[in-house]
Amino acid sequence: MIMKKQSHLCYLPILALMLNSACAQNKPVWNATIKVIDEAGQPVANADAVMGWNVNAPDGTLTFGKMEGLTDTNGIFKTSHEANGSTDLGFQASKAGYYPTKEGQEIAPLNDSDPAKWNHNVTLMLKKIGKPIPMYAKQIDSITFPEFNKAIGYDFMAGDWVAPYGKGTTTDIFFSENHTNANSGYTFTISFPNPGDGIQGLTRDSKFGVSGLLSSHEAPTDGYQPEYVQTQMPNPNRIYYFRVRTVLDENGNVKSALYGKIYGDFMQFTYYINPTPNDRNVEFDVGHNLLGGLESFNQARLP
Repeated sequence: MIMKKQSHLCYLPILALMLNSACAQNKPVWNATIKVIDEAGQPVANADAVMGWNVNAPDGTLTFGKMEGLTDTNGIFKTSHEANGSTDLGFQASKAGYYPTKEGQEIAPLNDSDPAKWNHNVTLMLKKIGKPIPMYAKQIDSITFPEFNKAIGYDFMAGDWVAPYGKGTTTDIFFSENHTNANSGYTFTISFPNPGDGIQGLTRDSKFGVSGLLSSHEAPTDGYQPEYVQTQMPNPNRIYYFRVRTVLDENGNVKSALYGKIYGDFMQFTYYINPTPNDRNVEFDVGHNLLGGLESFNQARLP
């Protein structure tokens, strides 16, 4: 009898191992296919592709786990990893000569048995690094209007209101905060001092991830409107292009102008202006801001 009891006890570690193995087999696995393309839609080979996730350590700290590798000749990198309870995945692609691109996706709960929710297909587009240039750039998180219901001039190169409200000397753009009544609130009106000046905007498309360069490499040649009225809540995914200090010839064609861009929405945005007349390049060299003396919270940190 004693020997028989010992025999049963010997099976307990083996049974525990089998149960643990079964539980592990039932644990979902992330499967990811990352495709990396260029701006022409062509595959980018030998790009660094990363799938990352958060890991909750036993001591309560949050760490970061990742699987990474190079894309093949078709721009594809495939990877997988056992789920650990993280609620989202992060994807990134990078390669020398390009701006990195990233994207995040939510993950299904651990008790979700739908296989489709554990398979992720991500396409990331890499934009080439062209010719980054020094520009006047400033991040504005909030702005205090000197007066309401009045167009106030702002000098992009001085980074301030035009005198007598600030140290600016040349009006690039007019901002007006228009208060109506307690029920309808207020609107922002953007206008310009010169014929040919103007602005145009779009909502950033993140279909192929978020590039390190949010804008295009160049501002458009035309399509600028002399006035823009914002009546909706600010959208941080907005991008604007503007043309200022415009001089027209006798036929109404643009003879000279300065071009720039805006990331964000009014009145929380970052502006960039190229100081070279008729140069539509808006690819900012982050290390060379021509607007000096800025506080850290006013620094433009994106190209």
